[in-house]
Amino acid sequence: MESQQELEVVKTCKCACRGTSDTRITVGLATCGIAAGARHVYDALLDEVKKRGLDNVKVMQTGCIGVCRLEPIVEVIEPGKKKVTYVSVTPDMAARIIEQHVVGGDIVKEFTVRLDTGGETADSAITSIADTEFYDKQRRIALRNCGIIDPESIEDYIATGGYLALKKALTEMRPADIIDTVKASGLRGRGGAGFPTGAKWSFAAAEPPGQKYICCNADEGDPGAFMDRAVLEGDPHSVIEAMIIAGYAIGAEEGYIYVRAEYPVAVSRLKIAIKQAEEHGFIGKNILDSGFDFKLNIRLGAGAFVCGEETALMTSIEGKRGEPHPRPPFPAVKGLFQRPTVLNNVETFANIPMIILEGPEEFASVGTEKSKGTKVFALGGKIKNTGLVEIPMGTTLRTIVEDIGGGVPNGKRFKAAQTGGPSGGCIPASHLDTPIEYESLVAIGSMMGSGGLIIMDEDNCMVDIAKFFLEFTVDESCGKCAPCRIGTKRLYEILEKITEGKGEMEDLELLEELAVHIKENSLCGLGQTAPNPVLSTMRYFKDEYIAHIRDRKCPAGVCKALLKHVIDPDKCVGCGMCAKNCPTGAITGKLKEKHVIHTDKCINCGVCAEKCKFGAISKG
Repeated sequence: MESQQELEVVKTCKCACRGTSDTRITVGLATCGIAAGARHVYDALLDEVKKRGLDNVKVMQTGCIGVCRLEPIVEVIEPGKKKVTYVSVTPDMAARIIEQHVVGGDIVKEFTVRLDTGGETADSAITSIADTEFYDKQRRIALRNCGIIDPESIEDYIATGGYLALKKALTEMRPADIIDTVKASGLRGRGGAGFPTGAKWSFAAAEPPGQKYICCNADEGDPGAFMDRAVLEGDPHSVIEAMIIAGYAIGAEEGYIYVRAEYPVAVSRLKIAIKQAEEHGFIGKNILDSGFDFKLNIRLGAGAFVCGEETALMTSIEGKRGEPHPRPPFPAVKGLFQRPTVLNNVETFANIPMIILEGPEEFASVGTEKSKGTKVFALGGKIKNTGLVEIPMGTTLRTIVEDIGGGVPNGKRFKAAQTGGPSGGCIPASHLDTPIEYESLVAIGSMMGSGGLIIMDEDNCMVDIAKFFLEFTVDESCGKCAPCRIGTKRLYEILEKITEGKGEMEDLELLEELAVHIKENSLCGLGQTAPNPVLSTMRYFKDEYIAHIRDRKCPAGVCKALLKHVIDPDKCVGCGMCAKNCPTGAITGKLKEKHVIHTDKCINCGVCAEKCKFGAISKG
């Protein structure tokens, strides 16, 4: 079918089944699902369907469904019925799902999810994940197709309205109209800085006609972040469509997607999607008979965190060493190959088709006055429902942690949330009711960042957390400017000194003075934001720094140099498990007699405490 005809069909069909009466069985085959064994489940389902000759049953792959901790996830969608979600599925369970549910019409209750907890398996309360509290407070715009369509099928994307926005842009709108629409939506860059997207496009469009470029930042180097990866794995065509629209808006006929090579599934699906778009006439010459041409390329990054900075990214695309350059001139004036360039990240682009198709008012109606729309977060750390979430701007951190995330597990107390990765800050419990928006996060010493959200509990040492992120930025610094190259290293050395019990009170003043100097004098965003974890933890958890220095203790019991494991003689039963598992032979004692830890041999690894079933070993 020709692309124009396909787009006409979409007007009457908005579901991924494309109007068929088939039963669909979807399997989450994003990286999270694959790692949990979903490919084996997918193969088992295919075998069962084939074995039974079920021609009206289609087994299909899809992207990340969201609740990554419950992978592999299988959903059964029957015409006219509510979809049923099965979680933590194994190949053996697949046969029963087909036999009992698909063939017999009887839902396998014990494999489904429980409505009240957002994800625990149970015999009662059969439902789909979409009805759980995990999804109830979400609003999916950027993730609208993730977990629903087959990411390797352009037909599925078209059936959900895909490329209708491109058709509208090329046939009904002028380039200036597109830019005005994006401006009116209030969309801000989702890569971290939050710069108005429409304004950025207008700067490049105002440059004289000639060679211009559209770039997509899919580098995503923050520890624990996987938002962009999930979009590319689950809905690559949305990004491609948006880049073509952006190219038309600013007068660019070529684009580059810069994606890290460590994302093999995303890279593979991008290549498939680009080839399909070319075959259907959405990329290439005279797109949809509009006279507009567009070419799209993929460039693989080698995993350098600094290449998430726009000028370093473009330098890397050019085949040079990825390092930043002073601005101005900004990329919109002089960017890739010294030509006007617009660079947005994956999530920013993923919002564009819906803004163009539904109008800016719909997008602007979501969120807050200064932060419109939604934000995708990779929710991880000490939280029950780890996974991918998309929430309206203005949603409080408490809502994300307690309602969507299900709270901190094992009865532990929430301590802090890290937003913005190595560039962000740690938000304490006292700010749990802070709305998630650009300005409010900056006001409390953090930042939106690209969307990593790491939850910490009472067992996390905040000094150690700051040291962890500093170690990362020291390793990832390109070394071009001295404040970042030398300053971050000095920051790390002071933190290391404190966690080893060698710190002095004067170090706290030096930490703050050095952090401010690095922020004010570094060349690019990596150095300018690198001190944020230190400054935020000192601001909200200074008592922990003081305890490390003055009392030579780590309140959370994390810093090994400040620990001392002790066996409580009143609780020890002499089972010998601690001595048996001690790697250094630091524990002695006869069977059924009290045991003792010899501190001169103890390396404070904590294995003894983990193996003790009687809670007889403490650390302090």
